[in-house]
Amino acid sequence: MVIENIGTTENQTEVKNHLFEIDLVAMKAEFKLSLNAYLSDLLHSPVRSLADVIAFNNAHPVEERLKDFGQSFLTDSEKTNGIGPREKTVLKILNEISTDVLEKLMKKHQLDAIVTPNSDASTIFAIGGMPAIAVPAGYDNQGVPFAICFGGLKGYEPRLIEMAYAFEQATKVRRMPRYKH
Repeated sequence: MVIENIGTTENQTEVKNHLFEIDLVAMKAEFKLSLNAYLSDLLHSPVRSLADVIAFNNAHPVEERLKDFGQSFLTDSEKTNGIGPREKTVLKILNEISTDVLEKLMKKHQLDAIVTPNSDASTIFAIGGMPAIAVPAGYDNQGVPFAICFGGLKGYEPRLIEMAYAFEQATKVRRMPRYKH
């Protein structure tokens, strides 16, 4: 069964922007903590922390293409101090949204997946630790690919992979990337 326009809110753009803003609060703190833990465990690495990565990038701006990519997310993350009261509040809100909106919606309509254009819903799935997979769905006038995203509840990974694979096989839209310099 397919249910179209199952919308969860009246003003999805406003909610999406708000979610993105509050998600960034948690993401920056978690990113710093996780990256520092990962880098500190490496046996051979010129960097051992996010601060080291930032310093490395600053020391090698041409090689690291700082003019093209910058590192504002890295520097903003470095300014965080772990998971404090603000981050805990944000994480609680995000988990409630995931449980109260997405899980209830899928269970109410007995859905195997929610399918969205591009990867717009991937943040919503990620917030609740739910799987999502995006695959190419087509190309715009300039040859830039756009995607379709299949997302589901925890434990749905095998089914989502099957759906994404079936979509890819049915459409055969994927093609090798061609980079123009």
